Amino acid sequence: MKYILLVSHGMMAPGLHNALGMLAGEGREDILSTSLKNGMGADEFAENVRKVVSVVKEEDELLVFADLIGGSPLTTTADVLAAEGLLGQTTMIGGMNLPLVLSAAVTKDTMETRELVDMLIPESREMLQEFTVEVSDSEDDI
Repeated sequence: MKYILLVSHGMMAPGLHNALGMLAGEGREDILSTSLKNGMGADEFAENVRKVVSVVKEEDELLVFADLIGGSPLTTTADVLAAEGLLGQTTMIGGMNLPLVLSAAVTKDTMETRELVDMLIPESREMLQEFTVEVSDSEDDI
C-alpha cells in the first residue's frame, strides 16, 4: 500500500487531513497525519509520528508531505523514519497544500512514485494563482 503522511506545525496537517476526507473519501486508512502543537517537545512529536507510522510495513511506500522543508515536523519525521527503517521506502515533499495532497491521494495508486512526484510538483505550482473578480461601479449591474 502507498500511504500518505501529513506533518506540520500547528493544526495544518490535521486540517488538511479533514479536508481530504471531504474531497477524497472519509475514513481512508491510507492517509495519516500528525502535528507539532504549540508547546509540544520534539520527543513527544517523534513518539506521535512513531505511533502513526506503525501501520506502514516493509512492503509499503510512504509519501510524506510537510508544511516546510527543513522545519521541525519534517526533520523529526525523517529521523523517526530512519530509526524505524522506513526511510528507504519514503518520499518527502515540503510546502504541502490542499491541491497537492488531494492530487496525491486520488492518483497515487495509478503510477509509480517517481512519476507521481514528477507530476505533483509542477501541478501544484500551477494551482497557485491569483483569483480575481471584476468589480463594476455601475448601478445597472446590481
